Amino acid sequence: MFHCTPLELTIAAPPPETKSRPMNRTLLRHARVEDVDLVLELIRGLADFENLSHQVQATREQLQETLFGAKPAAEVVLAFEGDESVGFAVFFPNFSTFIGKPGLYLEDLYVRPEFRGRGHGRAVLKHLATLAMERGCGRFEWTVLDWNESAIEFYRRQGAEILPEWRICRVAGDALDRLAVSS
Repeated sequence: MFHCTPLELTIAAPPPETKSRPMNRTLLRHARVEDVDLVLELIRGLADFENLSHQVQATREQLQETLFGAKPAAEVVLAFEGDESVGFAVFFPNFSTFIGKPGLYLEDLYVRPEFRGRGHGRAVLKHLATLAMERGCGRFEWTVLDWNESAIEFYRRQGAEILPEWRICRVAGDALDRLAVSS
């Protein structure tokens, strides 16, 4: 399992794309157990943005165990503008059999709507790309909803290749139970 010691990293936002966007500084740090309520709040904000609030089942207790327990399943980076939380990223290792190296998978990147366009999302992606390089990863990848055109264009501007030939396959809930016990 990848493990990253807590750090505080301040990244100057890139020059704004338009003169009307204020330049801000993004403070990034790895989440700690005492941040569990903030992480859950950001998860709910993301779900609301994606019109998927009805799917959120995560609880404070679950997140404490799965993110900060004895065997963390993922890591979380929090983004701040001054003292105000502006977003987060949840990520974990994966592996590419084709290149024979670990990868870094970004499960979620969320910046609160009122803080978008200020360089915070780019600062988080840059930080995660740096982590991927430091950890010897051959890839840094994630998915994006097909209707989220602004995110797709943002990711393209960061150098991401959108892979239209790939589809996500998911087995969850009752279907997962059935598959696990099938003969």
